[in-house]
Amino acid sequence: MQLDIFVNSRDIMLRNDVIHALEQRDAMAARSAWEILSVEYPQDEYLAALHLLTEAVAGTRLTAFGDHDALSHARQALQDTIEPAARRVFGEQAAAAWLRLSWQALAQHAIPLAFRADHSGDHAAPLWLRAGNWKAAADAVATIASWRRIPAPLAWMVQARLQLYGLQATWGMLAELAWLSPRRLDELTQCCNDPSLQQLLYKFQAAFEGEGDADDLAWFPAWVLTERPGLAAPLALAQPSLHSAPEKAMRVLIELLGLERQGRHHDVVERRKILRDIHAPLYSAYLLTR
Repeated sequence: MQLDIFVNSRDIMLRNDVIHALEQRDAMAARSAWEILSVEYPQDEYLAALHLLTEAVAGTRLTAFGDHDALSHARQALQDTIEPAARRVFGEQAAAAWLRLSWQALAQHAIPLAFRADHSGDHAAPLWLRAGNWKAAADAVATIASWRRIPAPLAWMVQARLQLYGLQATWGMLAELAWLSPRRLDELTQCCNDPSLQQLLYKFQAAFEGEGDADDLAWFPAWVLTERPGLAAPLALAQPSLHSAPEKAMRVLIELLGLERQGRHHDVVERRKILRDIHAPLYSAYLLTR
């Protein structure tokens, strides 16, 4: 995206020459244009940011990363240095589009590296997410052994599936993430723009009687059934997880909803007692809908 230009403003014209070359990812042209700008306008306010982006394009990696430390260094440089410079030069929207190619290149060169818990951010999957390539991210997660039992890759898969298939098809896996790592779910929901999920989260935060922190989200799948009983079927697809109280509560609620439909009053009363013993405030929320 070109900067606003006044017909006779040479400094802006020279800046735009650099920006155009950067948009084309033409390192040689960008460096040449930057050198002209730096000679004629050494105090230009965009000079440093343009130089960072020019060197980033010129230094585009051509080979795979040899280890996680090398990837970590490149990722942090892109995130902490190149991204702010791109936003300054291009503006938020155009910078996001320009940076997607940078994240894509990083992801491609990270493919050979296996997942390591102590380098959880240094894997191809989260980089594909940053690049907006949801299918590649899901495929990368699928290569991780037991990914459904590890918070980071499970969160990546949930994020990718939300984009690929929508919330309805992701509820089961989202429940698993809530039980396994409610704080990971909290991070994910802060960047998720699904309006239905955001509406439910808002109601949950306002109504649920918990500790008032991110760990409360472990109860979110169970609470959702008090608000949207029609979600019992997709939530029932959640695989067995930690057998924690929040997981047990959700499964009891699914049973309850089925028993109510069948008119099995005696069994309903029994399951209600179980739910009350697991979490009294959740039981109260359930009763409000009866």
